[in-house]
Amino acid sequence: MALPKTEIIPCDNCYERGSAGSCGSTRNCLACGDVEGKFDVLFNRVRAIQKKSGNFDLLLCVGNFFGSTPDAEWEEYKTGIKKAPIQTYVLGANNQETVKYFQDVDGCELAENITYLGRKGVFTGSSGLQIVYLSGTESLNEPVPGYCFSPKDVFSLRTMLWSTSQFKGVDILLTSPWPKYVGNFGNSSGEVDTKKCGSALISSLATGLKPRYHFAALEKTYYERLPYRNHIILQENARHATRFIALANVGNPEKKKYLYAFSIVPMKLMDVAELVKQPLDVTENPYRKSVKEASIGKQIPAPEEDSACQFFFDLNEKQGRKRSSTGRDNKSSPHPKQPRKLPQPPGPCWFCLASPEVEKHLVVNIGTHCYLALAKGGLSDDHVLILPIGHYQSVVELSAEVVEEVEQYKATLRRFFKSQGKRCVLFERNYKSHHLQLQVIPVPLSRCATDDIKDAFITQAQEQQIELLEIPEHSDIKQIAQPGAAYFYVELDTGEKLFHRIKKNFPLQFGREVLASEAILNIPDKSDWRQCQISKEEEETLARRFRKDFEPFDFTLGD
Repeated sequence: MALPKTEIIPCDNCYERGSAGSCGSTRNCLACGDVEGKFDVLFNRVRAIQKKSGNFDLLLCVGNFFGSTPDAEWEEYKTGIKKAPIQTYVLGANNQETVKYFQDVDGCELAENITYLGRKGVFTGSSGLQIVYLSGTESLNEPVPGYCFSPKDVFSLRTMLWSTSQFKGVDILLTSPWPKYVGNFGNSSGEVDTKKCGSALISSLATGLKPRYHFAALEKTYYERLPYRNHIILQENARHATRFIALANVGNPEKKKYLYAFSIVPMKLMDVAELVKQPLDVTENPYRKSVKEASIGKQIPAPEEDSACQFFFDLNEKQGRKRSSTGRDNKSSPHPKQPRKLPQPPGPCWFCLASPEVEKHLVVNIGTHCYLALAKGGLSDDHVLILPIGHYQSVVELSAEVVEEVEQYKATLRRFFKSQGKRCVLFERNYKSHHLQLQVIPVPLSRCATDDIKDAFITQAQEQQIELLEIPEHSDIKQIAQPGAAYFYVELDTGEKLFHRIKKNFPLQFGREVLASEAILNIPDKSDWRQCQISKEEEETLARRFRKDFEPFDFTLGD
């Protein structure tokens, strides 16, 4: 593709390069950095390129589309006096000043041929080209401003894509900020220090989505990173490489590149062998090291991936010996049995203890195969979760040694709460969740009897036409549910269990709603965890208190 070298950089993938119209499945695209209201400069440049090189299918704009300049130029496009020469897709506001231009958070047409994609989502073209977009800049504070994205936005975006069968990655990722650490293992990023600049949440998003191309802006410079691999050599099957390209601002006086031309065949139409071909200059994944070195958006540093002894942190304020992951004391045999490799998630996970997504400050106890964490937005200050360290979706899929430790945690928590004048209720919802979360909620003995709790679940289930069956006290859920089957079950302090096989839809907050109801805890306003969130400082205080109170019952401590 004959393109001017001053501002246009063609793709260097031999299998993605092609002249306009050379292949029915090839899409010829342009990506652009911060436009900042210089619409005429941009579109005149695009016209010149198309006149010389042929038509492009679309123009993707990242960074600040609108600037602080007067609106006169934009009015000409908005009213139809002028028209963009190519279908143009833009991201939303990155500051309060420009929020006014983006009235519909779900995206809308701003002018003829100019479309705002929306706050976050997936755009799939008629050819099957998949473009994921995330507007705004990072914010870890609540409420999130209209020009920012939060950890929840990133999590929901990834979850939405992972829920599709055979997810391999996406074709294009559009964000305004750079991903933090993108310069690791790569060529120089110039004046931009990628260890300090950029968004750690976007690093996490790029790790999970594995885009073939990732475009960003905002730093007013051009940086084309060497392609990086999305798999671990000799440990994982080969995957396609990712190219990160940061673009400068339109019409900048230094003539830094702000347009990038590339041709791409949608991933879904490509032969696998061609897709995973590695460029000669491919590097290590820049984010793999970063998650071990820094806290990414309230995330845990991840240890080495090939050891099962890596997940343990000193969470005790007093010095004490913690069991190693083999279940033995640290002073035992110098030749311990080699630990079994833990099940790994298909992508980043909020609950795998080795994952950078885990909120370390909520972890209150760690065993050999499981750990305890305070629930985010819990029904009470001592609402905890029993979670497997490795990636298991449900109780049904647990290995025998993990089941044994889950039972040990359940029995220990019952004794712990009984000492405080409480009984505990456990429930699991294996529906629209990726990692087992066994919820453990204490209920003061003075509030109600076990039969009252049981009646409340049955009554509310009947009201919502949910068939909640009582199953034998010592029965195993594995005898009733097959791996992969969706279900909900409750376990009372007497050992009684209630079970529902989910066939279609199920209220996600059902367990919380019952326990928060007037019949049990009488806190109906807490039925949705999102309405119960507190500051990180408050969470840290509750976690310290729980660890201290639980210590006399902690079976994981050494002698």
